[in-house]
This record gives sequence, structure tokens and C-alpha cells, in this order.
Amino acid sequence: MADAQKRPGWMRYGPIIAIGVVAIIGAFTLRDTLSFETLANNRDALTSFRDANFAMTVAIFMAGYIAIVAFSLPGATVATLTGGFLFGVFPGAVFNVLAATIGATLIFLAARYGLGDRLSKRMDASDGVVRKIKAGIDENQWSMLFLIRLVPAVPFFVANLVPALVGVALYRFFVSTALGIIPGGVVYTSVGAGLGEVFERGETPDFGIIFEPQILLPILGLCALAALPIVLNAVRGKKGL
Repeated sequence: MADAQKRPGWMRYGPIIAIGVVAIIGAFTLRDTLSFETLANNRDALTSFRDANFAMTVAIFMAGYIAIVAFSLPGATVATLTGGFLFGVFPGAVFNVLAATIGATLIFLAARYGLGDRLSKRMDASDGVVRKIKAGIDENQWSMLFLIRLVPAVPFFVANLVPALVGVALYRFFVSTALGIIPGGVVYTSVGAGLGEVFERGETPDFGIIFEPQILLPILGLCALAALPIVLNAVRGKKGL
């Protein structure tokens, strides 16, 4: 890490700046391209290509999904639906979760390389409230990581950046991301797997399905389970005082 700190600023901040620039450009240029309408209009061509070149389709799909997540481009939900449409719930969910996890890890590494290590060390060296917050995060890292992945209201890019800024270990980030996005990933992949009938009826999929009680309540239950160690540690801390 000492060598990384000695490198010029442009080398440290280059990756995260590049991601930010591409994300801004993509937000304006790809907003209407990576859409459900694009998927619907090209469904026959996509399925034909998949049937003739399955392995290549998987490789291209995952590379595209990784790029979407790594550069915070619009279209992640459509990409998940596409994975379900092309490959079914299984192995579509596996491809979706793996690609999203790799993309998230790339942006995590870029943020940590540029900002995270230095910020984490400054928080460790500080006094008062800042240090207490950092200590609380460190004490409950696994629970916090799973919690921010499971809560639907937390934006995906926020869940990628925050761990990098507080010094979370790479393996913890990777594992918690892969496991934490499985529930939502499976839900949207299953929606994508049923798009054939939706296309035939000329309808659009229900993107709010994850907020249906039968879907949301189990996810909230997992959130409560992830938050339980945090609550217990807080209670024990107060008793210790």
C-alpha cells in the first residue's frame, strides 16, 4: 500500500475518474438504447444468435453486464431481464449474479485504490465521533455488507462505493455482494424468463414485483436477520458502559 501512496495522483485517481466520465456519458447516450423496448425489438435476433452460438452469447452477455455495472451505466435491470430471457432462471441467475458481482468488484477496487485506503487510514487516525463510526462499521462489517445489499432502497452503486471508502477487505466485499444480490437477482431473472409470453401479449414486465408482499417480506426478513448482530452488539456495548 505504501507504493500505491507514492504514485502520482493521476495514477491513483485515474480509474475512478474514468468510471465517472464514462458513467456520465453513458447516462446521456445509452439511456434509450439499453431499454426494455430495445430488448423487445431485438428478441428474435438475440434468440437466434443464442441458439447458433451459445458459448459466445454467454461471453458477450456477461462482458456487457460487467461493463454496465462497473461503469454504472443505465440498463442493469434490463440486463438482468435479458439474462433470464436468454438463459432461463437457471443458469440465467448464475450468469446475472456472477457478472454483477464482478462488475461491482471492479468499481470497488477502483474506488479503494484512489480514495478508500487513504480515507480509511485517516478515519482510523482520527478521534471522537469519526473514529467511533469507523469502529462500529469494522465491528459489524459482515452484517452491514449484507444489509446494504439486501435493502432494495439502497442504490447498487452506493453499496459498491461505501465499503471501498471504509476499508472493507476485498474477499468480504466479493462474498457479501455475491450472496446478498441473489434474492433480487433471482426475482428479476425469473421475470426475464417469462418475457416470451409478455412479448406475445404486447405488454411490459412488472418491474415493481420485488415490492410485492410475497417477495418483499422474505427479503425484509433477511434484512432483519442481517441487522440482528448489529443490534446485539449495540445492546452489549450499552451494557458495558
